[in-house]
This record gives sequence, C-alpha cells and structure tokens, in this order.
Amino acid sequence: MAILVVGHKNPDTDTVASAIAVADLFTKRGMAAKAITQGEIAPETAFVLKKFGLSAPAIVTDATDQKIILVDHTDISQTIDNLDKGELVAVVDHHKLGDVTTSNPLEMWVWPVGCSATVIKNMYDFYNVAVPANIAGIMLCAILSDTVMFKSVTTTDADKVAVEALAKIAGVKDTMALGMEMFKVKSAVDGATPEALVFRDYKDFDMSGKKVGIGQLEVVDLSMLDAHKAALQAEIEKVKADGRHSVFLLLTDIMKEGTEMLIASDDPSVVEKAFGVKATGKSVWLDGVMSRKKQVVPCFEKGFKA
Repeated sequence: MAILVVGHKNPDTDTVASAIAVADLFTKRGMAAKAITQGEIAPETAFVLKKFGLSAPAIVTDATDQKIILVDHTDISQTIDNLDKGELVAVVDHHKLGDVTTSNPLEMWVWPVGCSATVIKNMYDFYNVAVPANIAGIMLCAILSDTVMFKSVTTTDADKVAVEALAKIAGVKDTMALGMEMFKVKSAVDGATPEALVFRDYKDFDMSGKKVGIGQLEVVDLSMLDAHKAALQAEIEKVKADGRHSVFLLLTDIMKEGTEMLIASDDPSVVEKAFGVKATGKSVWLDGVMSRKKQVVPCFEKGFKA
C-alpha cells in the first residue's frame, strides 16, 4: 500500500507541488508513495500543472489505516481527517511546528525558508536523486508563489538558489515572466463565488483556545477586488458564524506590497493589539504586510494572548 503524501486543507500551489515531488522522491528511495490533496485545486495550481504536463492528485480526506507524509503543514486544524488513526511517517514543512504528534519516530525536514519546495530540492540533492524536469517546473512555481516572486519577507537565499537550479532543470529561461503569468491567473476573480474566493487560500488556527480563520487573496492590483469587497465581507461573516471567534481576509496587492485586511470578529480590538492599527470599520490597511505565515499569524497569536 502506497504512502499517501498530503498538504493542508484548501490546497495551494506549494502544497500540491510538494506532495507530488515528495511522492516522487520517496518512491525513488524505495518507498512507494502517492500524492493526494484534501480538496479541489486553485486556478493558479491548475495553470502550473497544465504548463508542466502534470495531473492534479486525487482527493482523499481520510487517513484511517494509511501511512501518511505531511507536507506544508503540521497543524491538526489543517490536516487530513483521522490522522490519529493512520501512521505519520514523515513531515516536510517550512512553517512553525503545529500540534500534530506521533507515537513513533519519523523523518522530519522542517526548515525556516520561504517554501516547502525549497526544502524538497535540498532533499533530492541529499539523497542524490535527480529532479524530473516537469516536477522541477512545478516546484519552481511553488517557490515563486509562496515568496511572491521574492517580494515576501519569508524569502531566503536558499529559495533563490533553489529557483535558479530548478529553472535550469525545467528549461525556464525567464522566471519572473513565469511568475507574472502565474499571478495574473491567481488574480482572476471575476466569475468566482465569494465562498470560492475566501477559501482559495484559507487556514484555520487555534489562537489561545479560540478558532480563528485567516484567508488570503493575492492580486496584481487591489482595485480588481473593489466590486467584490462587500460580498467577501458578507462571506467571512458567514464563515465566522460557523463556530469561529474571528475570520480575517487578507487582500494583498503584490505591486504595492501591502494588504487590506477584512475583519469579522467578536473582538475587533485584537487587530489593534496585534498590529497597532485601530480597526474603526470592517477593514484596515497593513503597509508592507504580504506574508500570512510571518507577518500576520505571529502578530495575531500575540494579540489573542494580550
């Protein structure tokens, strides 16, 4: 029975590319593995897979009696159902350690870099396994996506080195042009439902015992979302009502390098505690904020403790 390799709920490009790459690497190391996702892939990810001739992994949502490798997360709130009824054999991630635990030792690669795919490139090198050209292509795109083409504060030198190496393997001549192609697809909002937009890149977190949802939409121009903001606000209020203390939606302008954050909360003062900006309405502008992982989640964790 193949080991299942899975990323977080509401899969993004890094989660999908990492699952595919880790499944390839473990299989070549003699441990048959298969990439899966927990849900439908986003438009950007579909574009990336098509560009490099790969298919979307099958959707699987139950880990019962399965061997599992987690990529791009270690939080129970984001992971596959019934993980405790399966066996976790490895983790590959670039976030803070979450609350997943194991009863057995496991292989663990968790690095402070901008993207899980950067870690995986180094895993291929460590095990002296060649990265296939098509998988190099999707890993390259994952790094460009997660680091917002190196604009995010999460970017490290290791990410840039990995992109350069993967571009050569994949035969990509202009990585920034590829990045802009991806972000134009990612920015497409017309025709999508408010629910689809909120959950396009969404994660739930436990903040001092309170369930908090944080979604993010990255666009090349924030004005693209002007006609959608009222519907997005209504949608996050609806999501909040489903057992959450707060839901925040980050509308990130990758050219202006900042984020407008929509707010639905039982206690909006937590925004001021977290960012030092008073929320007088349903949104605040956070200049220079682009990373949920490094600039938003840690601030809210402190804010909810205050």
